[in-house]
Amino acid sequence: MNILGINTFSHDTSAALVQNGEVVAFVEEERFLRKKHTYEYPVNSIKYCLNTGGLKDINELDYVCFSYIPTLDLRRGFIDFLKRPYTILRFGGQVMFDHQLNQKIKQIRSKHGYKGKIALVGHHRAHAASSFLLSDFSESAIFSIDRGGDYISTMMGVGRGNDIKVIREIKNPHSLGSVYTCITKYLGFTPNSGEGKVMGLAPYGRPTYYEDFKDLVFFDNGNFQVNLSYFTYHYKGGYGASNKFLKKFGPPRQKESQMSEHYEDIAWALQKITEDCAVHLCNWLYEQTKLDNLCIAGGIGLNSVMNAQILMNTPFKDVFIQAAANDAGGAVGSAIYMWNKLNQPKKHIALNHVYLGPEYSEGEIEEALGAFHVKKSKVENVTKEAAKKIADGKIVGWFQGRMEAGPRALGNRSILADPRDPKMKDIINARVKFREGFRPFAPSVLQEYAAEYFEPYYPEHFMLMVLPIKEEKREVIPSVNHVDNTGRIQTVSKDINPLYWDLINEFYKLTKVPVVLNTSFNVRGEPIVCTPKEAINCFIKADIDYLFIGNWMLEK
Repeated sequence: MNILGINTFSHDTSAALVQNGEVVAFVEEERFLRKKHTYEYPVNSIKYCLNTGGLKDINELDYVCFSYIPTLDLRRGFIDFLKRPYTILRFGGQVMFDHQLNQKIKQIRSKHGYKGKIALVGHHRAHAASSFLLSDFSESAIFSIDRGGDYISTMMGVGRGNDIKVIREIKNPHSLGSVYTCITKYLGFTPNSGEGKVMGLAPYGRPTYYEDFKDLVFFDNGNFQVNLSYFTYHYKGGYGASNKFLKKFGPPRQKESQMSEHYEDIAWALQKITEDCAVHLCNWLYEQTKLDNLCIAGGIGLNSVMNAQILMNTPFKDVFIQAAANDAGGAVGSAIYMWNKLNQPKKHIALNHVYLGPEYSEGEIEEALGAFHVKKSKVENVTKEAAKKIADGKIVGWFQGRMEAGPRALGNRSILADPRDPKMKDIINARVKFREGFRPFAPSVLQEYAAEYFEPYYPEHFMLMVLPIKEEKREVIPSVNHVDNTGRIQTVSKDINPLYWDLINEFYKLTKVPVVLNTSFNVRGEPIVCTPKEAINCFIKADIDYLFIGNWMLEK
């Protein structure tokens, strides 16, 4: 059975193919178009999924699924408009959006000639499915939270077997995601893109405005409400802060301007209120379910600091977050939901990796190399050679195997460096990534040694937990130790990614440190590289010393 899932209703458009309950392809359209967080219809992603699945004709698909129910969103929005007639501008925009959504659904027929069945899966149900139905849990509590979809911002439920049951929904305009995005814009970053920057900025701040932020978001008894008087998104659309917010907290930061303590403190308060609200909701959810397992999904599920706080401050013992927890994950969620609805497997086929994008043969790599005048040589042992360069203080581009899905580079499209060098963070931010100096880098650590470096430790393969680094290890790996003595961990398993594991293990043999600095293979404003040509281009224009691509080593 072949089921294609598509996210085409918002940013981060994507497609995924599920064959007989297994995800065989999953990719975001931004990687093909080279437009970060694109809204474009994912025609290239769909083509890639069909080719990867060996489908010569789109009508070999049993279902095409979309992670949205347009009319449901419109009906719920209309009810809110009747309650708050001053939201007419927002509702008018929603009517137009609904029309656009229906047109996008029709594109699968008009663009591809698809004549088969189409299924519309609720936005948060698709999010929930993307986590629970791809976990190895037979039963779990489910927490889905983002700006909103189908006019719901937050869904809490329980998954058992193939079934997902909703316990509570929190409707828009009360949205923790909208609050985070509005303040992301206030802080001078791009909405639906810069939220991760705010998370990285927050530890530099102080609790100056936390008590004030308790007036923005208040929560009790497994629910929360937003003080809408501080925002304009619920009646104007967009991501605006109201005059009341500006009067209380001052003018917004101008893009690219100097970061002041004031804005650092705003970021601290925003991150803290988000964590506290989420922990409260998940403690309530535990009381309703009494289950040991929790699945997290939705755009706020990318907030890896929040995820760790949930793990450490609720009774849940195990937490799973699918790598593309944001709207891109709606593609794989809607497809896996439909497969489980139509079938009754005894056990989920767990998604323990997301290396589900394009890969390139040696011949294709060599063809790309022929278009560039670069110094290159074939190496006998690519992991050993790369580890030597990293241990010598060099910055290495690493392009191997299938591209990972989701916003984090997980060792197939990565830039790697020595975490022992205290200057390396500043060097890579300034000379390689061309980005803000406060932004941290992730430690990729061998699973066998991870507990020696993090406490409390929890295995996290998708880089969606920020954990405390042990005091005695902070000076050992200073370039991945953030200002609050934490690291956004990627646990590297030999079973999941043997080549990347081997590279880190070779570095460990040389240095006795089982950790490398890992950041995505791209420069600021661009998506992660997909093709060999893009990798070589990025290597040339950024201050990267070596590129290991297949069995080739490039140097400057």
